[in-house]
Amino acid sequence: MGDPGDGGGGGDCGRAWCLRRVGMSAEWLLLEDRREVTVGRGFGVTYQLLSKICPLMISRNHCVFKQNAEGQWTMMDNKSLNGVWLNKQRLEPLKAYPIQEGDRIQLGVPLENKENAEYEYEVVEEDWEKIHLCLALRNDRPVVKCSRTKRKCSLEELDSPGAEGSSDSRTKVNKVSHDYEQSGKSCGRAEMAQQAPQNMDQKLASPGPSGERAAEDDLHTISEKAVVPPSEEHKGPSLSQSQSSLDMLKKTLAKILKLKVKVQEKQVAVLSIKKQCHKRAQKDVVKLEEELQELQDQLLTEQVQQQQRVEQLEKNFQEKEPHLEHHILMEELSRSKKDFEAIIQAKNKELELTKEEKEKVRAQKEEVLNQMNDVLENELQCIICSEHFIEAVTLNCAHSFCSFCISEWMKRKMECPICRQDIESKTRSLVLDNCISKMVDKLSSEMKERREILISERRAKSLSEDQASCDKCD
Repeated sequence: MGDPGDGGGGGDCGRAWCLRRVGMSAEWLLLEDRREVTVGRGFGVTYQLLSKICPLMISRNHCVFKQNAEGQWTMMDNKSLNGVWLNKQRLEPLKAYPIQEGDRIQLGVPLENKENAEYEYEVVEEDWEKIHLCLALRNDRPVVKCSRTKRKCSLEELDSPGAEGSSDSRTKVNKVSHDYEQSGKSCGRAEMAQQAPQNMDQKLASPGPSGERAAEDDLHTISEKAVVPPSEEHKGPSLSQSQSSLDMLKKTLAKILKLKVKVQEKQVAVLSIKKQCHKRAQKDVVKLEEELQELQDQLLTEQVQQQQRVEQLEKNFQEKEPHLEHHILMEELSRSKKDFEAIIQAKNKELELTKEEKEKVRAQKEEVLNQMNDVLENELQCIICSEHFIEAVTLNCAHSFCSFCISEWMKRKMECPICRQDIESKTRSLVLDNCISKMVDKLSSEMKERREILISERRAKSLSEDQASCDKCD
């Protein structure tokens, strides 16, 4: 796909390879030379894509872009749920495919009533000055943690060879290690509280089996985080202020859970209305969807405020005494975990009901199609030859037959084979011929060949009879 040193690293000059998002002048994905680029909705990817329309459209680690030994860019589907498409062709999972300039890449599939998918890109090579303002923010930048690094460095310095000769240094090392173990829970609890609303947001936006696994993984991660930096000198607020901050956090978490319950109720109401009276109550559906969007916006606002409060609470915890008990926060986190489990169970039940309804609808459709096929086969067959009508004609008694069959019948009897009424007239039925022609197009090739052979035999027989009658007249 080109020289890997052409400027793909994102410098101030030169050219660079990127994925230009179709129809947008922003959220382009930069392909940096000699660096692996991962895309998904998870937290450990290079570019995080969070769909506002369908949260589960993009998998947590959807696909990977990297250069091969020759410097050409390749892409690989990392076992995504909805697939990766290159020039309208779906890629096989875990297999690298080369990409070139002008290729169209599609992540996921289009939703109902939409022609294109939400995430479609075109591979382009442009000047850095033209694309650097359109690039999306990276998600894999290093984040500076609390003060754990500083504390570790101080321990390493105390363990250095220069400090081995002094017994006082040894005593200080032991004392610092003891303080580190006793006060290590302080900042860690705050980190868990800060990550809790983010995890909640991810679980709400990701219904289904994948979202449930993500919720369980994040809750497990929160419960395991316990190693955090020690506190410095404590000259901050009192214990009562810390208790008030915890109460505020508790109320906010409860408010967020209530909002989530409301969102789920609105979603269930929208689905029920769409199923029962889609045509008659279209206005009600639109109104409920607007209310659902308002609740989601309100929930997002509350989560942003919650994150700010958690950050402030983390600062307060860093200034508290090292032996302060944080059991209140732990209880709150455990209750939140139970609430999440209840939400996951409710979603499982909802998914089971949805699957059952889909199976019922599919069975009904199959039954209707079978009935229609039976009716077509029984009503559009000639009673004389038991074949679909060939050049159908309708008698004066309203019964229909093949033109050849009724002609042969009339040589013996001049009455209808069905109702035994005298035949006074017969009329060509073009409607039946057109209907049968469309129906035959959907039959197998063997049935088509058999019908063509039958038509040719009848025409040949009719021509021979006509010729014989002409010879007799001569």
